[in-house]
Amino acid sequence: MKSSAENYLKLIFIHQTKEGTVKPNLLAKKLEVSTAAVTDMFKRLFEQGFIDYSKYKGARLTPKGEAIGKTMVRRHRMWEMYLHKKLGFAWDKVHEEADRLEHASSDALIDRLEEELQFPLFDPHGDPIPSKDGMIPTLQTAQPLSSLKIGQSGKVIRVSDFDNQFLIYINQLGVYLDQHITLTQVRSFDQSCVVDINGTQASITQVVADNIFVHPVIQRINHHVFRDST
Repeated sequence: MKSSAENYLKLIFIHQTKEGTVKPNLLAKKLEVSTAAVTDMFKRLFEQGFIDYSKYKGARLTPKGEAIGKTMVRRHRMWEMYLHKKLGFAWDKVHEEADRLEHASSDALIDRLEEELQFPLFDPHGDPIPSKDGMIPTLQTAQPLSSLKIGQSGKVIRVSDFDNQFLIYINQLGVYLDQHITLTQVRSFDQSCVVDINGTQASITQVVADNIFVHPVIQRINHHVFRDST
């Protein structure tokens, strides 16, 4: 199978778990190609039995396509983890390298990387790595940082890796996996947030807060004392 087809099956696998079916315009945006090019690939993958596809409902993997999509996700995320943990690549540098390496890797090589990494469950961005037998680790209950209540804290368990500049930016803020963040203020006019990161206050946009996912761990309650003025 060509690497381009493998990329499609990988992305469909990732996004159909969230959305059921995947529309051509979503993959066109992800792959930076035209919607017509995605539709053509969908038709070829349908003819080869890798996806179920209809013009109005979008694409969904068949068992045959799911096996390949899941394998490509496993290879990609295992390489990301190896590059990050063993070779010291920053989390904003691993994605493109893993994109290249995943297509040239055998299952035996990926299994060996997994052993070397002591069987990681998640990649550097907190996304689950499918196991050798196809099992997918379950994430802790996660919600966007922006959905916390004022004064509530959460432990970072996943960040979106949709954009390298986003990863660079939040790394500069001191955001990383397992970091605790407290939401201290939400501005009503644009829903931007003020957060406390390890004792440092930072102002972030709603988009940033929407793409940092946390497990709520602390609920802080402010007690106000009201005095009678009479």
